[in-house]
Amino acid sequence: MAKDMTLWWASGSPPCWRVLIALEEKNLQGYNQKLLSFQKGEHKSKEVTDVNPRGQLPAFKYGDIVINESYGACFFLESKFKSQGTKLIPDCAGSDNNCALIALIMQRMFEGNTLHQKIAEVIMYNWRVPENERHESAFKRLKETLTGELQLWEGYLQKTPGGFLAGKNFSMADVIVYPSVALLFRMGLSDKRYPKLSEYHKNLKDRPSIKATWPPLWKDTPGQDFLKDI
Repeated sequence: MAKDMTLWWASGSPPCWRVLIALEEKNLQGYNQKLLSFQKGEHKSKEVTDVNPRGQLPAFKYGDIVINESYGACFFLESKFKSQGTKLIPDCAGSDNNCALIALIMQRMFEGNTLHQKIAEVIMYNWRVPENERHESAFKRLKETLTGELQLWEGYLQKTPGGFLAGKNFSMADVIVYPSVALLFRMGLSDKRYPKLSEYHKNLKDRPSIKATWPPLWKDTPGQDFLKDI
């Protein structure tokens, strides 16, 4: 099965990392993978655009099936291999409790998209706009928006038992959101200001699927601290 899969990905990209974690959780090691560099523009190569015309990563292929969105690839893996590995989304039939849990998982998953977008806005502004060209009021608004979002997630974790985002077990919500949380701390987010997010980050760091797929770029290069005041 895994031999029929190919994943094109880049190190340190949360969307790529989601798919890597999902593959590990579903015990699908042994797939074909191609680690590419954004800096070298390899995501715009013909090999990638033949699979994903947008020239974006991740790009994922299973047999003749192509899925170029990380959420879609993760959903597909859970649906196709539901009885294999970790059950990332419980069955709903016959259990109101399970249905409520599924609703929570879905809610957190798609809120994760909002979280990642707000992180990306701050990071991209910091990287792309030279300090002498920044509109401080605009940058301040982006950081304040991210701060509000992080306070929301801090509150979620205060109310959720078990150390996971949805219920007492690792779920698709964690597959989707953890890479973005790890990126936050890679960029200097304060442990003291966000203790629950920090605890979540540290507790899952040694989970086999996460440890096995930890971005190689992060192992070889230091993090940054420009989110320390968020």
